[in-house]
Amino acid sequence: QVQLVESGGGLVQAGGSLRLSCAASGRTFSTYVMGWFRQAPGKEREFVSSISWFGGNTYYADSVKGRFTISRDNAKNTVYLQMNSLEPEDTAVYYCAASPRGSASNFVIPDIGSWGQGTQVTVSS
Repeated sequence: QVQLVESGGGLVQAGGSLRLSCAASGRTFSTYVMGWFRQAPGKEREFVSSISWFGGNTYYADSVKGRFTISRDNAKNTVYLQMNSLEPEDTAVYYCAASPRGSASNFVIPDIGSWGQGTQVTVSS
């Protein structure tokens, strides 16, 4: 399994932007479907976005569509989440996730093989 380390979280005002990064170890990064989940206090972990092996297909939760953009650089073993027009409702711990067998179109928790440690994103109103 790959090891994942996130960075880029922080505190931002509503309407601002943040870029999350997730660096993966291992030589097989390009064989993993990658994505992001988030978990707000008192809520279940929810899907945010996913990206296929070579980045040709991307998927988003309705709540972030048009504001967030996922991308990956297989040469750097890194996946990114660019978050624009942030809203207080986006406040959560964001987790990078890797799936060795799932699909980007159905990126679900039972298929996740590796999780990052999480990075806090706080959006103030």
